[in-house]
Amino acid sequence: MKQVHKETRYLKAEQLEVRSGAEGEETRTVTGYVVRFNQRSSLIWGEFYEKVAKGAFARSLQENTIKALWDHKSNFVLGSTKNQTLRLWEDTIGLRFELDLPNNTWGNDAYESIRRGDVDGVSFGFNVRKDAWTFLSEDDVYERTLVDVNLFEVSPTPFPAYPDSEVNQRSIEAMPIESREQRRLKKEKLLFELDLLAI
Repeated sequence: MKQVHKETRYLKAEQLEVRSGAEGEETRTVTGYVVRFNQRSSLIWGEFYEKVAKGAFARSLQENTIKALWDHKSNFVLGSTKNQTLRLWEDTIGLRFELDLPNNTWGNDAYESIRRGDVDGVSFGFNVRKDAWTFLSEDDVYERTLVDVNLFEVSPTPFPAYPDSEVNQRSIEAMPIESREQRRLKKEKLLFELDLLAI
């Protein structure tokens, strides 16, 4: 059975907005895009670029209860699609969200940090159901397109949520690509064999 890895991606939000409710209302809503479709990421782990295809979240939006967490911490839940305090939908640009923050300690902290601009990114946690890989020979890297992902959480967060380098290497080894190091060794072996043939 194929092991499924949790992956997270961080994106600096271009327009993470905070709205307060009308006079006398306590609702504070954060809005923005979790991810924009078909926009190439920065280089991940030095091995590949990534982009998300339109429709990649459609199945999750129909089937899953998705949580909004404060900086990926499951004990600091900010909202949920189950009770509509988190609303997610795909439009022509990307996966958009609206999040009504709770009136508790971490909800108040999130509101203030986002309002001040200290927290200006959104990260999302997912498993890959279907992806497509293309080798970009001119850049000597791959480009991964996420076609269908199992989305289970989104998080306003101040920092990228990539795992440490040891986990990165294990993650790359589990992917259906050759690392740069593997390609380098293969090329060296081929050149050595060509040298032997020339003797």
